[in-house]
Order: sequence, then C-alpha cells, then structure tokens
Amino acid sequence: MKFSGISDEAGQAIETQIKAHKELRWEYLEIRNVDSENLTMMSDEKFDRVYAKVTESGLKVSCFSSCIGNWATEISGDFKKDVDELQRAIPRMHRFNTKYIRVMSWPNNKENPLTDEEWGKGAIRRMKELAKMAEDGNIILGHENCSGWGEPADKMVRMAEEVNSPAFKLLFDTGNVVYYSGGNALESYKKVKPYLCYVHIKDYRMEGEKHRATYPGEGDAKVKEVMAELKKDGYGGFVSIEPHLASVVHEGKVGDPEVTYRTYITYGQKLMAIAAL
Repeated sequence: MKFSGISDEAGQAIETQIKAHKELRWEYLEIRNVDSENLTMMSDEKFDRVYAKVTESGLKVSCFSSCIGNWATEISGDFKKDVDELQRAIPRMHRFNTKYIRVMSWPNNKENPLTDEEWGKGAIRRMKELAKMAEDGNIILGHENCSGWGEPADKMVRMAEEVNSPAFKLLFDTGNVVYYSGGNALESYKKVKPYLCYVHIKDYRMEGEKHRATYPGEGDAKVKEVMAELKKDGYGGFVSIEPHLASVVHEGKVGDPEVTYRTYITYGQKLMAIAAL
C-alpha cells in the first residue's frame, strides 16, 4: 500500500503541506485546500503556482479532494456547480497525472427532505452523469462514504452497482462509518471491497453522546483490523490520513499551526506503525 494524506490538515500553505509529507517520507499527498481554496476551485494562476511547487518538490498527488456532492451541498441543489467543477478538475488532474478525484453524494435537503429512495435515485442519477464525464476524461471518481446518500455500506454497494461504470469506484473512510451510521468499519470494508479504489483513515470514539476524533487505532473505527485486512487482501492502493484532531479544515476549524503540523506528523507515524504490525 501507498501512504498519503489530506495535506491541508498539516497546514494551509502548500509549502507546509509539502514539508509534512517530506518529513513522513511519503511520495504522495492528497490535496484539498491551499490557503482555504480548493484545488478544483482556485484560479488558474494559483493552480499553476501550486503545481509548480509540488512538482519541484518531487512529490506526486494521489487524489484531488473535490467539493463535488460534499457536506455543504444538497440533493436538490444546483447540480451544474458539480458538473462545472469536474470539468475544471479533469485537465488539472491530467497535469498532475492524478487518477482519482474524491466525490460525495449530496446530503438530503434540510428543508423539504426527500424520502430515502427518492434521495438515492437522485444521487445515482447525478453520479451516472459525472461518471460518464470521468470515463471521457480518463479519470476515476472515488465516492466517499460521508454525509451524502452513500453511507452505510449497503448504499455504497448499490450505488456502485447501479452507476456501473469503470470510472466510478468506492473510497472507504474508516471513521465515517462510526460517525455517520454507527456501524462496524471492518464489516463495512468487507462489503465495499469489490468496488474499492482508495482508503481514508480517520478514527473516532464516543464520549457521552458526542464523537471525539482520536489517533488511528485508539477509537472505535477498527483501524488496526481494517489495516490488517487490507494487508491480507494484498491491497496496493492508497491509504490516506485525515486526522480531524488539531484542525478540521473543511469546517473552518484551524488550530495552532505548530500543533496542527506536529499532530499530522504523529498521526502519520502512528498509522505506519500499525501497518508494520
């Protein structure tokens, strides 16, 4: 397996993100935001600067963590924004020679929510359109089990089967199983395994009625068991960290820069130690 990480959780500047992955001796980083702007949404000029710095560092990009279908969208929202974002992303992915782009499947409407079946049909219909674009662009959508329709695992599997595209695969996040559905991450992994393309590592522990993020293997997300199963299965793809400890960047919670950086390094080191067991 190959290690990576959503690098804005090490720091906002691309230089800090590169530094962290160099310190961990990883070849790849998964880019989401740079200075609070998503890689798929920033201007061409800023993208050129990020591209130049990453390329000069010798690092490669394992995945674009896009905004498509994410927690800030709704199933009845403006789908054209997602189409436009994917259109922008594909040539940028080609420049980085990056195969995967992380997508989600649209939370239900806050007002006038759809039934679960209506929600699912709408998400699948949208995803089929994006998957056709991905096929034409020779890239792969990695659908994450997050706040959209695709959690728990049975929904992920249904989406993969109904989208039925070589450009649509599943991105499995250990922590999201605990956070969103209270399920068993190891059992969820076994269900999605035939469709898997990418893995995110988060971990959570329940404290009272709240989830608290932990280092990998210290919570309820069965990180050690999932990592052991990945090794047993001969998984050769990416395993990418998303600590959510010192900073939760996508929610605008950015902690002390030094604490954030050191937490990220420690998180990566702890995951490598688990992988070595």
